[in-house]
Amino acid sequence: MPGVETGTYGVLEPLARNRVNLKKIETWWPDMLRVAGSLVTNQVRAYDLLRMFGREGHPTPLGQAFAEYGRIAKTEHLMRMVDPVDDTYRRQMNRQLTVQESRHKLARDVCHGKRGTIHQAYRDGMEDQLGALGRVLNAIVLWTTRYIDAAVAQLRAEGHEIRDEDIARLSPLKHKNLNLLGRYSFTASVPAAGSLRPLRDPDAAGPDDDEDDAEN
Repeated sequence: MPGVETGTYGVLEPLARNRVNLKKIETWWPDMLRVAGSLVTNQVRAYDLLRMFGREGHPTPLGQAFAEYGRIAKTEHLMRMVDPVDDTYRRQMNRQLTVQESRHKLARDVCHGKRGTIHQAYRDGMEDQLGALGRVLNAIVLWTTRYIDAAVAQLRAEGHEIRDEDIARLSPLKHKNLNLLGRYSFTASVPAAGSLRPLRDPDAAGPDDDEDDAEN
């Protein structure tokens, strides 16, 4: 391995600047467990937690212990990122980033009134807007998931081979099929409880297709 004889870390030398202070973690470990337990049981506020971790811009001994503990996870993250043999971790991160960006794009498109930004001047108003946006996103994901499941079931019933690894790549965050702006129809003719509307024939021209043809 490069660098073993010289005591360096080869190409990772710029990243290997310090060592994790395990002694500090061991000393403060009981207090760290108490803090973790308080967080899980909601017995501590975020403001109080920040006071435990730092005072007047300087970390407290407890804060330093948590920082050292966090460096362990960061080190593992960097090592897995630069692994020249196994790129599984990098692929997982890329997939997760893709999912997050799809979620953010959906949120921006749904929250179109202010170009996807929150403009309330007070915290409660912002929380109300974010809460409403989150509920709309959850409803869209649920709606899309149900229809994706129905479409897959219909394709399989028609004899098409649908592989599980392909289904795993389907995302309910894609929303090209949703009409976020434009025509809104509210009628009493809704599907019965527990049923879905008939799936659209992909070979049949829809309203949007007709409009595109007219423009072209």
